[in-house]
Amino acid sequence: MQKLLTQSEWIERAQAVLPAGGFGNFDPGIIIARGQGSRVWDENDREYVDYLIGSGPMLLGHGHPEVMEAVLEQLPKGMTFFANNSKGIELAEAIVDAVACCEQVRFVASGGEADMYAMRLARAYTGRTKILKFEGGYHGMSAEAQMSLAPNARVNFPQAVPDSAGIPQGVADQMLIAPYNDLAAVEMLLAENPDVAAIIVEPLQRIIPALPGYLQGLRRLCTRNGVLLIFDEIVTGFRLAYGGAQERYGVTPDICTLGKIIGGGFPLAALGASAEIMKHFDKSVVGAADWLMQLGTLSGNPVASAAGLKTMEVLRRDGAYAQLRNNGEQLQNMLSSALTKAGLAHQICGDETLFDVYFTGQACTDYRNARHDHPAVNERFNQVLRDNGVFKSPGKLYPSLALTADDFELTSQAIRRAVQSIGEMQSGA
Repeated sequence: MQKLLTQSEWIERAQAVLPAGGFGNFDPGIIIARGQGSRVWDENDREYVDYLIGSGPMLLGHGHPEVMEAVLEQLPKGMTFFANNSKGIELAEAIVDAVACCEQVRFVASGGEADMYAMRLARAYTGRTKILKFEGGYHGMSAEAQMSLAPNARVNFPQAVPDSAGIPQGVADQMLIAPYNDLAAVEMLLAENPDVAAIIVEPLQRIIPALPGYLQGLRRLCTRNGVLLIFDEIVTGFRLAYGGAQERYGVTPDICTLGKIIGGGFPLAALGASAEIMKHFDKSVVGAADWLMQLGTLSGNPVASAAGLKTMEVLRRDGAYAQLRNNGEQLQNMLSSALTKAGLAHQICGDETLFDVYFTGQACTDYRNARHDHPAVNERFNQVLRDNGVFKSPGKLYPSLALTADDFELTSQAIRRAVQSIGEMQSGA
């Protein structure tokens, strides 16, 4: 019988073989052993209510029985083929039925790939070279996406600041950076740069909502200037509504990217657009010079497609999104009530389906003002939450449909303890 290792032993092993001791995604000081429903357990068998949910995909919770059944039905039939398969085709049909801008889709394995190809597709279609993105916007790990994601230096717009080593200056020269929620800045940049191929935007930037009319304004500016509008819906797709941000806000982009939920917890993502734009993936239609080459070993993987199809089926059922929003609203009210009672300045920022708290008294409308007045307060808050059985990202909270009354009670107690701890820290106790 194999000896069970403690969490500290797993951390030691990870430090020997993984840079910085982790996968690069999350705090390497915790090793998750398993998940079920709304809960996860670490390697010391400590239990948490899970508000990270795999950074968003597990909207139904871990090990949903219907999703598990769909996966187990597919596994004996084959795990991957590098060829068309019926589950992938069915999933493409379901996405086209659900998402306003999609007449056709192309599958990839990750959201970062989808965003990379979306920008490349926009260049192929328009024949232009520049991409406009927003400071603080996250679009994966491509060279273009790693421009002004989290810049420490506040440079003048539209200068792009690389967030990673190894990116040539030539990439920065093709990127324009604008402040989120500022239509005047976008209008000026488009007027000065007729070679912009696309604007890529998160309709909900991380957790910062678009101001009323902002997304509609981007749509108008893109149409007027012959620029493609790309919605990065890796996070918002099938979360804000079944039709994603496009349904929620009533704005249809030219291209969108989807991930997380459409794979049901497995590696799968997609980009979609009109057949006219997507024809650049078909060499026989556009010719070699205008063809956009794209392939991937796991693209359209049948197991991921089966999981995604079943997840989407569950989400289509009556009341699913009402319940999700109700869950999020309960959590928001818990946070706001406890923080207000303690006299702590704060903003609950985001949508009921995805949000967090900023410890600040000012409105959070872009990367530069969406920040904590005292970062140490946020660090203490999140640490005490985890110490009391709440597992979340330091900057996001993902509600799920798996949450129970017991989860809300545990979370409420953890929030009260975290608020009390902040008070003790501020008083020097």
